[in-house]
Amino acid sequence: MTVPAHGSDHLASERSEHEHSGAGAVTLAVSTVILALRKKEGADRHSLWLPLVRRLREPYKGQWALPGGPLPSNLSLEQAAASTLKRATALEPRYLEQLYAFGEVQRTPEARLRRAGGELPVPPENIECNDAARTVSVVYWASIPATEVSRTRVHENIRWFPADDLPVLAFDHNEIIEYALYRLQRKVEHSRIAHSFLGEEFTLAQLREVYEAILGRELDPANFRRQISASKSIIDTGKRVEGTRHRPPRLYRYDHSLAFADQGPLGMYRAAKHEAQHN
Repeated sequence: MTVPAHGSDHLASERSEHEHSGAGAVTLAVSTVILALRKKEGADRHSLWLPLVRRLREPYKGQWALPGGPLPSNLSLEQAAASTLKRATALEPRYLEQLYAFGEVQRTPEARLRRAGGELPVPPENIECNDAARTVSVVYWASIPATEVSRTRVHENIRWFPADDLPVLAFDHNEIIEYALYRLQRKVEHSRIAHSFLGEEFTLAQLREVYEAILGRELDPANFRRQISASKSIIDTGKRVEGTRHRPPRLYRYDHSLAFADQGPLGMYRAAKHEAQHN
């Protein structure tokens, strides 16, 4: 397995697997869907954004893709995903979870078009595919707190895009992102993952805005307050926001004794084993 040299092209998922794989070979890659809250120009409210990497070589040269690359032999899957996030943003993930393994034989926009039966325009010069090589991608998703977004890495070949307005991406990365957003919408209903998009202290209005950005709809403030109170997931810090004209809102913090979300069967098994060993 070849590990790409460090640089911006290292971040373009599956950038060199087709070049280094022999006929019929299968390469394992790791990609990361990195989500954060940002505001569109002129917008009053935040929405979900994610960083993409411009591919510097064929296939799909010049198109945008999820950050990632072949799995290095000295890193675990989770370590490789976290490393990808740090190279793309210069930050540590607040939340990191394995999303899914994508292993269609034909992982191209055209194959997705055939499966979905819809329209997905693809530039003609970017539709070539080497059928002799095949890549299976283990995809992780991660969140970055809103307070950290301004510190993300700036590079000409790394750009943040709103999740609801993406260009046609390389490989099957549009479908991967769609699935990540689908899973996030369902997870936010029964977990505390929304807190991972915020800083250490936040107002109820800020927390509600995270839920609204993820769910894509406005929520009734009074009902939201009741539901959050019932969840017992946040703690009143006893402080209020300073410098506001009206009555300053209260500041809360997340109850760190509670996990953002379960890490799947293996994560639950390891947590239970760790607790048993220390009791």
